Amino acid sequence: MILHCVFFTFRADAPQQARRDVVQGLSDLCSGLAGAIGFDHGPNRDFEGKSQAWRDGFVIRFADAEARRSYAEHPVHRRLGGQLCALCENGAEGIVVFDLDVPDG
Repeated sequence: MILHCVFFTFRADAPQQARRDVVQGLSDLCSGLAGAIGFDHGPNRDFEGKSQAWRDGFVIRFADAEARRSYAEHPVHRRLGGQLCALCENGAEGIVVFDLDVPDG
């Protein structure tokens, strides 16, 4: 299984509705995409004080690397990814992505 972890901070002036729309759009895409198992998002609570630079994020669970690749190449993902970049501090450079290859279970 691949955990696709994305961390970012919305710009202070990014409209709340635009923030909700882009995250909901990604969630909706995943709900209909073969091999996408789940989508979770929310604010960073930073309980250990080690990730202040990122205030928001989401995690998508993919069955395998091929499912993640299909998501990455999907035109809706590309459009929404561009919108997310436009809403984030430092644009695309302000987004951190980890793709963790983890055992199923």
